[in-house]
Order: sequence, then C-alpha cells, then structure tokens
Amino acid sequence: MTLPSLPLRPRTALVALIAAVLLAACGADKAGTGSVVAVEIDSSTSCALDGMLLADYPGPKAQIHYDGVTQPEFFCDTVEMFSIYLNPEQARRVAALYVQDMGKADWDNPKGHWIDARKAIYVQGSNRHGSMGPTIASFGAETDAKKFIETYGGKLLRFDEVKPDMVTLDGGALHDQRM
Repeated sequence: MTLPSLPLRPRTALVALIAAVLLAACGADKAGTGSVVAVEIDSSTSCALDGMLLADYPGPKAQIHYDGVTQPEFFCDTVEMFSIYLNPEQARRVAALYVQDMGKADWDNPKGHWIDARKAIYVQGSNRHGSMGPTIASFGAETDAKKFIETYGGKLLRFDEVKPDMVTLDGGALHDQRM
C-alpha cells in the first residue's frame, strides 16, 4: 500500500491512526464484553424462549450475545439465561452475557442498568418473583445484594456458583397469573 503524497506530519498521523485501528482490532476481547455492548429492551422486545414481551413483566432481564450474530437473544428472566448458557448442548460461542443491576433498576419496571453477567452478584431463593415466578436476582455490588437478602431473603452466589439444577425451566408458566 502506498500512502498519498502528503507532508510528513499528516502522513505520520495517518500511519499512526491506521496502526491504532489495527492494534485495537487485534486486541478485541472475544471471550468477554470488550467489543459487545448491551442492547436496551423496548415495548416490542420478546423472550427468545417463549415470546413473552419483556417490558410487561417485573424482575431482572438478561441477554446473550453470540459470536457472528448481530442481535442478542433476550430473556425475560435470569433463570432462562442461565438455563440456556449452562445447557450441555449449547454449542454456539458466547461473546457476552448481560443482566440488569437490580440495585439500580426498578424491580417492577426494569430498564437499563446492564452489567456483565459474569461479574454480577446473584441472590437465589428470595421471595421476590420475576416474570416466571421465583428468579435469581442480579446485582452489580455485593452490598446491594446483601441489602436485598435482608429484605427478601435468599442466598448470595457468584456466576460460577449457579449450577444447572438451580435453573430448570419446569413450571414457570404455572406461576404467571397474567398468561
């Protein structure tokens, strides 16, 4: 590649810019959330598993971004996200996982406050329900999770402590009074 005939200073700046872009592309975080950003839900965003409209239900929502796919799959509950992610048949490479920080989001009308699911703190077994009944609440700060436990009960978990038998999807519709 030959550079256009520019004075030395602009040409040096152009070469530096090209080098910076190439270095940034090489350093993209393929396993984490480095180049993938959370997508906000709207009134038409539906759950990948059951088609429910996310905005119609309380509790933390989740999204999984897969490599090579432009749009994430959304879930009306963190339990659904974990169930899919921890499924042994899951073959697609996950680029990023996001959940909502319920220390900041309104439980009854959660919007925004997306955080990296792998870094979140979770509460399982509280008496607070999400869209499919009992849920696993997600938090960005351990202090918020502990405050939640004081009020609603439950057990504190890290991402890697959530196991497949904790996130079975049997009977969720039985708890949903609005279906």
